Amino acid sequence: MRLGLAGAILLIALAPDARADDSACSRNISVVGRAAEARAPDFAEVTVGIEARAPTAAAALDAASKAVAGVTAQARALGVPAADIGTAAVSLQAATRSVSRPGGLTEEPDGYRASNLVSVRLADMGRLGDLLRQALDAGANRIDGVSFGLRDPDRLDAALQVAAARDARGRAVALAEALGVKLGPLCTLGPAGGAPYPLANRTLAAPMAAKGRGVPIEAGTIQMSSEVAATFAVSP
Repeated sequence: MRLGLAGAILLIALAPDARADDSACSRNISVVGRAAEARAPDFAEVTVGIEARAPTAAAALDAASKAVAGVTAQARALGVPAADIGTAAVSLQAATRSVSRPGGLTEEPDGYRASNLVSVRLADMGRLGDLLRQALDAGANRIDGVSFGLRDPDRLDAALQVAAARDARGRAVALAEALGVKLGPLCTLGPAGGAPYPLANRTLAAPMAAKGRGVPIEAGTIQMSSEVAATFAVSP
């Protein structure tokens, strides 16, 4: 990791009323250490389903459920475990249509509209395009979004915090050398700039691909970062 002075916060202060137990930190340097890393995601999650209309509530819901059952079967055929397949939403409501009457437009009953959505988490992201294509062939007409993630982001988070702490010390050493002072022990250490955050997330509108053609999907990378604020004592 390259060491630089940019972004470091310099604070050298003398506190005349400092207590004896914190006198070592009365002169200090405060810095912000940073670390970031890009990782390829190890899973993709997609929500697919169908919105169906029919004269009766039962017929509308049955049509939506039949298509979702096909999507679920396709996911299992691709080796997706049952724990990674779950219902995302089910809705049923009366539908209406606008009808022109002598007195103006009126809303009249027009059967029922039902939707059934299922979320699928896929570890083999190379099969995601095939899953989407097969879902459309099974009757799905909604793809609400595709997102990518890490199954164990906490492990990367912890590693980045350690790297950020090392970066903070390196910045403090560089500042102390530039000022001709000696770096002392650590006085304070805490988070800076909020919690680490993932930067890569993608959404996908329902594609209209030619029959049998896989939907092209690019996973990209997920970048996470961490910042820590540290204060070190200094002495002449």
